[in-house]
Amino acid sequence: MQRLLIVDDEQSMRELLEHVLAREGYHVETAENGRVALERMKEYAFDLVISDIQMPDMTGIELLEQVRATSPETVVIMITAFATVDTARQAFKLGAEDFIIKDSGFDVDELKVLVRKAIEKTQLRQRVELLQKELTRRSSFDNIIGRSAKMQALFRIIETVAPTHSTVLITGESGTGKELVARALHSHGPRSNLSFVSVNCGAFAETLLESELFGYMKGAFTGAATNKKGLFEAASGGTIFLDEIGEMSPAMQVKLLRVLQERVIRRVGGTEEIPVDVRVIAATNRNLEDEVAKGAFRQDLFYRISVIPVELPPLRERAEDIPDLVDHFLEKLAKASGRPRLTCSPEALRHLESYDWPGNVRELENTIERAHAFESTSMVEPERLPQRILHYSPRDAAAVSIPEGGIDLESFLAELEKSYLREALSRTNFNQTRSAELLRMPVRSFRHLMTKYRLRDR
Repeated sequence: MQRLLIVDDEQSMRELLEHVLAREGYHVETAENGRVALERMKEYAFDLVISDIQMPDMTGIELLEQVRATSPETVVIMITAFATVDTARQAFKLGAEDFIIKDSGFDVDELKVLVRKAIEKTQLRQRVELLQKELTRRSSFDNIIGRSAKMQALFRIIETVAPTHSTVLITGESGTGKELVARALHSHGPRSNLSFVSVNCGAFAETLLESELFGYMKGAFTGAATNKKGLFEAASGGTIFLDEIGEMSPAMQVKLLRVLQERVIRRVGGTEEIPVDVRVIAATNRNLEDEVAKGAFRQDLFYRISVIPVELPPLRERAEDIPDLVDHFLEKLAKASGRPRLTCSPEALRHLESYDWPGNVRELENTIERAHAFESTSMVEPERLPQRILHYSPRDAAAVSIPEGGIDLESFLAELEKSYLREALSRTNFNQTRSAELLRMPVRSFRHLMTKYRLRDR
């Protein structure tokens, strides 16, 4: 979704243009003068700026000079009620895309056409530049969306780290896209033409995980009717992605450490040591340093897998990426369903941007998919969004107050914990995995608390 900035000292004109262009499907922001506009541009990347020329403090021409110097990719359209030939010539000389007279006959339809053509021209230029880059190197992160500073920093890390063979540890909350980053590291690295194998370490019991990773020999256990290669062998020459590595048992941690040190595996029930040449990328939503301090995760394994740490920001810390993510998901859903592509109304987008997204990008994608399924018009409206998003408001920190007679803190915290478990289960229709994700905790820990508080029954 294209981001537009309207700069005009007249509030009525700002509101008119914001309304008109937002209805066209653009993400529109406004600024009352050039100084405020430049501050906004330090925070966000705008595709197009529409600026008045006669403004106090800084003229539109001065703003145009600053925009061309700091953000040459941004298109600028000038608009004024006091046009002269010299002013227009100066604006075009400095790189303005177009020039509109703001008089009694001001035509908003003409402005919409100019904006659409300017955006299309920019997109065409960007496609050409992308194709030119693709001729020399593959450099695309199509499935990882974000223009925020944190995501741009992440892209730079991927570009730097991908060409190496180093082991990477990706950390971040559930739903932030850790596997997407792992796949990007693989696809832009020297092993991109070979296998990428992914395994969720938390989805298997210890014995099953061992046979899944290292394979087994015929007769190694009941049901082992044939020899079978493990995932390390299947990924030979390529990359293996160990998701939720923090869920590994201590015994499996020892076995994995040996593989990383010796670069050999031994199938369950076998004696032969089989060399493996794989790049290992691990991921977890746990703080492994805390797990090491508690003795739940081996320190030597932690150092072995965290040669290059990569931390993914939660969605609430990069809300400026939400319009682009929504746009991406709507386009993806349109292709999959064969329906015309929907847009998101400005009001619905404001609700999405103000929500804190405990489930991160995965929760946002599910929300957009639900809205897309129920929307019968060409635009996603607020009523298609869940109530938790429509009625969300940031919770103020509660003042701490201890009664005169004191408080049983342990019992109080236990009741609070129990209430959050009940709420999570209710919200997810008693899906334990999704409930654990809402509370940002491992499924195993969530199930332990369910047993502790006897929350087995609906």
